[in-house]
Amino acid sequence: MVETIAWKNNQVVMIDQRKLPTQEKYVVCKNHRSVIRAIKDLVIRGAPAIGVAAAMGVTLGALKLRATQVVPFMAKFDGICREMVAARPTAANLAWAVERMRRVADETRDGGVEGVKSRLVEEANQILAEDIAINQLMGRHGQSLLKDGDRVLTHCNAGALATGGYGTALGVVRAAVEAGKTLEVIADETRPFLQGARLTAWEMKQEGIPVTVITDNAAGYLMQHGQIDAVIVGADRIAANGDVANKIGTYMVAVLAKVHKVPFYVAAPLSTIDLSTKTGKQIPIEQRDQKEVTHFRGRRIVPDGAGARNPAFDVTPHRYVSAIITEKGIIPPPFKARIRGFFSTA
Repeated sequence: MVETIAWKNNQVVMIDQRKLPTQEKYVVCKNHRSVIRAIKDLVIRGAPAIGVAAAMGVTLGALKLRATQVVPFMAKFDGICREMVAARPTAANLAWAVERMRRVADETRDGGVEGVKSRLVEEANQILAEDIAINQLMGRHGQSLLKDGDRVLTHCNAGALATGGYGTALGVVRAAVEAGKTLEVIADETRPFLQGARLTAWEMKQEGIPVTVITDNAAGYLMQHGQIDAVIVGADRIAANGDVANKIGTYMVAVLAKVHKVPFYVAAPLSTIDLSTKTGKQIPIEQRDQKEVTHFRGRRIVPDGAGARNPAFDVTPHRYVSAIITEKGIIPPPFKARIRGFFSTA
């Protein structure tokens, strides 16, 4: 399994997902601003992975601070945390991880600046370890929803590359294969960044799991002809009512699945569920550079003067979701009360 991100010698090392599948290169971040750039530039992406990166990024920032007294140190550390939260607004895990690091710093401030720094390093690595373990638990729960021989459609990449390791949606696939089931993954290419074509297909080939790439606009054709048995996606934020923000195009897939009576599952850790966001209408949607649509590998592919819109995510209303798979188990609809119940026992 690919190592998405690691803490090594007080530096953050992450695989450069922009280069895959043709090159396996790594980016070394030595300060928090280089982590922010890596998040913004999609060197690392996927809500859980961004959460891990954010935790490690604010830790790097803390280690670089020269303040020796706790009060000025904490003030500067808070500024670093604010910078990190602004890197990408839609993914809930980023803000969740930064808030967790803030809390750890505040709880250990009586131990002095060096004590806080040491504890932050421990916590960042703990978040990484927890993420991998959580994904494996999700996989064990979710694999029960898949049958031997299923053809599983995915959108975007929700595998090891989108997490600390193992994956959310692809973690369910991995767990099903480990349980002895034979599956085929159908990967939407996922324009404009091609996370499905480049990343999901690469991960599945690395592990010998059969994978077929389709254009995003071919999903309906395959469902119409009975060639999709289930859909599993990840999530960047889930509202308290079960509305799901995920990579742009997910909503279209969910509507198609509903029409064709194909189950549509969402695999995400509880940290992706934002109880303070009541519905999907409140989820901020990141708008990215037009050039990601108008250009491909540095070359313009649309006529001069033609504009483009590039929302990074869309929101799938909860009525299209068959179940949410978490580390605590499977949440069926109706979601609002059941989601709160999962948090009360979390």
